[in-house]
Amino acid sequence: MRDNADLRSGTAVITGAASKRGIGRALAGRLAASGWRLGLLDIDLEVEKVAAALGAEHDVAAMGAVADIADPESVDAAVSGFEAELPPITAIVNIAGISAPTSLLDADFATWERVMRINATGTFVTCKRIVPGLVERGYGRVVNLGSTAMQNGGGTYSKSTYAASKAAIEGFSRALALEVAPSGVTVNVVAPATIDTDIMGGRITDERKPAFLAQLPVGRLGTTREVAALIEFLIGEEAGYITGATYNINGGLRIG
Repeated sequence: MRDNADLRSGTAVITGAASKRGIGRALAGRLAASGWRLGLLDIDLEVEKVAAALGAEHDVAAMGAVADIADPESVDAAVSGFEAELPPITAIVNIAGISAPTSLLDADFATWERVMRINATGTFVTCKRIVPGLVERGYGRVVNLGSTAMQNGGGTYSKSTYAASKAAIEGFSRALALEVAPSGVTVNVVAPATIDTDIMGGRITDERKPAFLAQLPVGRLGTTREVAALIEFLIGEEAGYITGATYNINGGLRIG
């Protein structure tokens, strides 16, 4: 096992990095500014432009690849490209996901399958492809995106299907943390509440904002910048004694 390794000498893979107002995009910018090499995955073609722009702006190696994160062949092709062109992967952050504001009484099976496939299966597929390499090299960080919805049973813009998918991610992450801890790999979950991103059904306008703010003791929405800062810490060198944890970042929506 490598001691005191500088993880930034390797590559951080981020899923869901194309959306201009998303957590993945904010994290990619933050890591690029800190000197990380980046492998960005998204189903949106924009991801290639995002990677090129960040690489040029911060003078770091960055690649974007279009992939369906729930398709093992698609993910394998993308990650193989990263492995061929970038330094070894030392961190993976699974952010790509979709919400579902439909209650169980109104949801159909297609909705359930789509949300579970992208959120839960997508996290499994990317971890299955990348984590073995981290274990083999004896060093790595995994951060998976959960949600306060998985603890509270939903929220203003998420109901049972979304909550279930995020709960699956948390359970999977805790089990994986135990499996890979002896190999120097940590696995943690970041669970945001109301962050002003498009996953909340588009921009939270002045008309929509009161419904969201009513739940939040801090009296404001969270920012992608704040979530990205937490994730950066968890994939950093100094977070090596933290694994199997869920970090709530929710403005006081859930205490404890």
